[in-house]
Amino acid sequence: MILGNDPILLTPGPLTTSLATKQAMLRDWGSWDAGFNAITGTIRRDLLEVIRGAGTHECVPLQGSGTFSVEAAIANVVPRDGKVLVPQNGAYCQRILKICRYLGRAHVALDIPEDRHPTGAMIDEALRADPSVTHVAQVHCETGTGILNPLPEIAEACARHGKGLVVDAMSSFGAIGIDVSKYPVDAVIAASGKCIEGVPGMGFVLVRREVLEKCQGNSHSLAMDLHDQWTYMQKTTQWRFTPPTHVVAAFRAALDQFLAEGGQPARGARYAANRDALIDGMAALGLRTFLPRTVQAPVIVTFHAPGDPNYSFKPFYEKVKQRGYILYPGKLTRVETFRVGCIGAIDANEMRNVVSAVAATLKDMGVSKMEPLKAAA
Repeated sequence: MILGNDPILLTPGPLTTSLATKQAMLRDWGSWDAGFNAITGTIRRDLLEVIRGAGTHECVPLQGSGTFSVEAAIANVVPRDGKVLVPQNGAYCQRILKICRYLGRAHVALDIPEDRHPTGAMIDEALRADPSVTHVAQVHCETGTGILNPLPEIAEACARHGKGLVVDAMSSFGAIGIDVSKYPVDAVIAASGKCIEGVPGMGFVLVRREVLEKCQGNSHSLAMDLHDQWTYMQKTTQWRFTPPTHVVAAFRAALDQFLAEGGQPARGARYAANRDALIDGMAALGLRTFLPRTVQAPVIVTFHAPGDPNYSFKPFYEKVKQRGYILYPGKLTRVETFRVGCIGAIDANEMRNVVSAVAATLKDMGVSKMEPLKAAA
């Protein structure tokens, strides 16, 4: 049972943050204050280093959730007469298609089963079939299932055809390597409340400078105009409109901890250990993962729900929460699943505790048949 502490979030963001990150929000900042603007400047600098983009890219932060920044990236990087190819294998790929519809950007989906990822060969074929495509928009880690899409080979395919690449790295940035010095990417998008382990409220787009310089006038929105935000920050060091000051301060603290831990390689290794401890422990209970390990990112794991008639997600969720952990519902339509995040200020020992909480909950519910039900036709 929870004894006075908040439950641990096993979700793909928001996630459980450290005490130091929480404490960073106790101070109030003036949005035009030189000290606050200096914090913004160091964040912009350090985020570029995560993808090795310091000489080629610019960091443009934006108020709001990660989806705000995904929409801003599409609206700014893709010209109004451009066309977007979206390799689609999950819910967040579908969200990009929805954004394109709202923005009036021509688009086409490359539909792929949710347990498979696109390949460079698939992108090659799709681009040959439709030369009018100008950009590919790829979700790096599709958290609808937890699948990791192979960014380097997709980027290389885009380069072969001279197409721009926009990467939704919302759930991978900081945990899985992205190196724009090795393969071309027009924009990488992420947010504060993900693998850097800050709190939600700020997104950011890391845009190739030569692309950003040419995107003036593309945006449909003043608030989401990345070119205007960038030029104003370059000139004044300030945000154009009121920034989420406490979120920014907390993100600076989280970024300091990320760097002290050893950056992306160390963060990714901790999350991978979390994933492996979780999958091994759940397998010992008889619970099966939706994805094979070969394509499973160390971010969130989708498990088949037990086929036992005593199982129901809502009471399962509540009983696990009473034991100190908040899980995530499944995102699939054909099979019943639930998801467990591996990210946040937690370690592999915590994941073993999660398995114990799940085991106790299933026993309490009288669930003994772990084999999943067959998929719906």
